[in-house]
Amino acid sequence: MANDNELAPFHVFRFQVDFVEDALTGPAKETKAPLCSGAFSECTGLEATMEPKVIKEGGRNYGVSQRAGPVTFATVILKRGMTTNRHLWKWFELVSNGAYAYRLAATITLLGLDGKPVLTWRLARCMPVKFKAADLNAKSTDVGIEELHLAHEGLTLVEK
Repeated sequence: MANDNELAPFHVFRFQVDFVEDALTGPAKETKAPLCSGAFSECTGLEATMEPKVIKEGGRNYGVSQRAGPVTFATVILKRGMTTNRHLWKWFELVSNGAYAYRLAATITLLGLDGKPVLTWRLARCMPVKFKAADLNAKSTDVGIEELHLAHEGLTLVEK
């Protein structure tokens, strides 16, 4: 009989985001402590798309051959977030002003009802491309970071 935990649904509203330094070349170093962590209420864009290459073969009249092509990654958008420091803003500011800034690896961890990690996605060599602060309105219920957009060079599902 299957374990009951394997049949439990994933609750996509429980996740955390951690950022660690990421080397531009070579293997990723997963042993470093997070530089920054954030709590966000929404994460979109965990997406990779492979565009197939079409090959028209001579003598093959019924269709074309499809081969694997380049993979592109969507911009990951983190919405309505909170952090305990200003590191994400400082990182965006460094990148946008042309200064040297580390590429960071982001891990997005989906948590089970017990608070233990269920799935972890890793974004390689992230770069912030948009930072939107909440509107300043005394009647508003918005939080500190309205949106953080991340361009990245790879999306992987981390094995446990």
